[in-house]
Amino acid sequence: MSEKQQIDRSYSFWDGRYSTADYAYGTNANDYLQSVWGHIPPGRVLSLGEGEGRNAVFLAQQEYQVVAVDFSLVGLQKAIQLAHDHSVKINAIAVDLTTLCIKPVFWQGIISIYCHLVPPHRAEVHQKCVQGLVKGGIFILEAYSPRQLKYRTGGPSQLELLMELADVLKELRGLSFITAREIERDVYEGRYHRGKAAVIQILAKK
Repeated sequence: MSEKQQIDRSYSFWDGRYSTADYAYGTNANDYLQSVWGHIPPGRVLSLGEGEGRNAVFLAQQEYQVVAVDFSLVGLQKAIQLAHDHSVKINAIAVDLTTLCIKPVFWQGIISIYCHLVPPHRAEVHQKCVQGLVKGGIFILEAYSPRQLKYRTGGPSQLELLMELADVLKELRGLSFITAREIERDVYEGRYHRGKAAVIQILAKK
């Protein structure tokens, strides 16, 4: 399968997942994000692979200026509706993350919650994130590790999309790590994250 065919297939997959009336991953923000968001200085936050808006809306409720990016317009339309339902505003932009331009030295926070890309694209995006943060800016990530394949309680089924902590630390060179760990925890987020999971968690500062 060519890269273009893979991208087209991925677009179709995510548009289909988000096309239901309910929210595939729920409307509550990710637990890890809720536990560490206070490290982000006031200002602008970029949310990568935001999907249906649960994390962006949560941060907007904390008075951040949030830009949510995702390549599924279907998901982002629901994100805008969720923001409206909670009387907050977010800026939603439909874009392929592999071509996303992240403005350097601009963001007080960047979050990546279960945003799984193939390693070459992921490394490029992560370096753009490092460059995009202001001094003192915060990067937050939670993602599934390869050990997640034994649980099958959510996340990609392709090994290459799962994240080894050591690889991600290299990709984020230039940041200081407050938290960088792989743990097992219970994840209950909507219909597709249900049960014990193996995740990596990163809280890092520029």
